[in-house]
Amino acid sequence: MENNKLVLVIFTGPDKPGIIAAVTELIAASSARIRDIEQTVTHTLLSLSLLIDFSAGKASQEPLLKDLLFRAKELGLDLDFQVLTESEYRRRNERFSYVVTILGEEVGASVLFRISRILGENQVNIERISKLTQGQLRCIELLISTDQSLDIKALTRKLLRTGSSLGVDIAVQKESLYRRAKRLVVMDMDSTLIQVEVIDELARLAGVGDEVIAITERAMNGELDFQDSLRERVALLKGLSADALEEVYRNIPLTPGARNLVHILRRLGFKTAVISGGFDFFTQRLKEELGLDYAYSNSLEIEDGVVTGRVQGQIVDGERKAQLLEEIARNEGIALDQVIAIGDGANDLPMLGRAGLGIAFNAKARVREQADTHISQQSLDSILYLLGLSEREMAEIAE
Repeated sequence: MENNKLVLVIFTGPDKPGIIAAVTELIAASSARIRDIEQTVTHTLLSLSLLIDFSAGKASQEPLLKDLLFRAKELGLDLDFQVLTESEYRRRNERFSYVVTILGEEVGASVLFRISRILGENQVNIERISKLTQGQLRCIELLISTDQSLDIKALTRKLLRTGSSLGVDIAVQKESLYRRAKRLVVMDMDSTLIQVEVIDELARLAGVGDEVIAITERAMNGELDFQDSLRERVALLKGLSADALEEVYRNIPLTPGARNLVHILRRLGFKTAVISGGFDFFTQRLKEELGLDYAYSNSLEIEDGVVTGRVQGQIVDGERKAQLLEEIARNEGIALDQVIAIGDGANDLPMLGRAGLGIAFNAKARVREQADTHISQQSLDSILYLLGLSEREMAEIAE
């Protein structure tokens, strides 16, 4: 036993103050080193793991393990241990880590069974499970690890399909500094930041609602060229009074959670932007109302208080959205891996693809199929779970 230099010691039992001090006192006195440590407490049950290195100094394994066993009994804890070789430890540390977030009205046993079975079938190990919601189990985060032979994209697609069949949303992100250090969130406006398509609302007031709505639906699903479809729809608005824009804005319903999302992001120091294929009359007002940092969209030409049926300047289509996302990130000195993009239409796909995390939010079918992550929740602030924020933390920040 003395030839083995690494021992993983695991304490389990009722949590109480002073456990860490009592255990580390013995390790320090033995001259052994702690190479790794992790502790979790679920309600009142503690699990404490320490990887003890006996390779340096004059530390002896057997006396220390006996002392730790006696100390565990004094503390009312159970103790178990496992002897590791250096190569086993290094091999474990060289595995790739990902975070799987599962979100829904309820994340029950059947959901966990199906997801964990898929992970197990792909030789993926679940290292940690964290609950992000209070009360009912509605969002959990799994830290998983695997070796480089795994096709993570194929696994992600399988998890997304399974999640859809189970009525839950699933996101897979590489566990890295960039996942925990996002700094910019870019959002689409229509059907993302707000619950309607502004051009459809204007069309209703112009008496061409059905015609415009049909074109919008096809454009957002990627069936039509966005620039051509925008010009066609705007032409149908010719003659509409400019007062109609103010009327539509007064009645715009924000997506549930939108205001809270922006408030929390601002409190955390994020930069926020809306990049829309809609019109600047609306994006500029939303920028002021919500306190966004940037707003980009199209300019609807108005002359003598009437819509002319033309768009002024460069049209903000899918590729332009992606370019603007990159420009904002570059001007702010933010890496693309630190950017989150949120949208629902086919014209959002380019910017979703450029961002470190692209999220299709209540999106059209084609967009859900192509996006790496899609969320089908009612509240836009559910996006915050993908940053690892818990419901308790959100409530604290929102105060």
